[in-house]
Amino acid sequence: MKERRKFIKLGAAFAAGAFLPFQFCSSPKKESEVVEEAVSEAVKGTLDSFGVQLYSVKEDMAENAQETIKKIAGFGYNQIEGYDGGKGIFWGMKNTEFKSFTSDLGLDFISSHANVFDNTEQLAEEAGAIGMKHLICPYIGQQESIEEWKNVADRFNKVGEICKQNGLRFAYHNHGYTFEEMEGQLPQDVLMEYTDPDLVDFELDIYWAVTAGVDPEAYFKNYKDRYRLCHVKDREKSAASDESHASTVLGTGSIDFAKILRTAKDNGMEYFVVEQEKFEGTTPLEAAKENAMYMNQLVF
Repeated sequence: MKERRKFIKLGAAFAAGAFLPFQFCSSPKKESEVVEEAVSEAVKGTLDSFGVQLYSVKEDMAENAQETIKKIAGFGYNQIEGYDGGKGIFWGMKNTEFKSFTSDLGLDFISSHANVFDNTEQLAEEAGAIGMKHLICPYIGQQESIEEWKNVADRFNKVGEICKQNGLRFAYHNHGYTFEEMEGQLPQDVLMEYTDPDLVDFELDIYWAVTAGVDPEAYFKNYKDRYRLCHVKDREKSAASDESHASTVLGTGSIDFAKILRTAKDNGMEYFVVEQEKFEGTTPLEAAKENAMYMNQLVF
């Protein structure tokens, strides 16, 4: 049905005279290229689903996790990504209790950052039992050699196998250091090459990629279907190139999310997760509300 609507929109665009005959184009293109561009333009839309990384409101979560999540649900998010704030990824509740609590609020608990190397089997079993989609390693730290990064890839494969056995996926979330050249290579590329696509997905933190000076779209295209989640986090326009702590409210920064997220979705991206870590002139909860409004209105 969705495909039918796409072509109905495209047909309407041609009927309205939106496209000139190919011979009148100033820059001649193959017919297939023109049609592909027309389809892309005709089917632009908004995101049906998007989430928030609860770490964005970590102070509020530490004070009262349940009340904070209730407020988050009222902002327009329909997914959440968790983290371990010292009480486990289920915040002191049983996995099934936490699932019921969030589901009743209209929130899908899709994923969580966690120490995936500690009690891995139990963590994966509990996450898989409530239908979570991913367990995510949020930080591994810079390694001293490319060989050590290959060893990290092996560890990821092992965790990925345990997750797969329990009905969910494992993913790695990058920071800037995996885009710092080492021995003529980027550690991020090494991880992509030495992890098994059947076992390991990736969550691209778009902010950190941009901050490191790499093109997020290139990674989505070059590693199609490997990036299943992303962090949608904006960067202050005034931030110096070497400034790492410069996240800001979505739409007020320098990152072109309409363009980047279109490419992401076209190359296998499934989950779009808002994150913010710096709050100038606002509070974490107010920023979360503004970010939800931005995501609801985003057309790409």
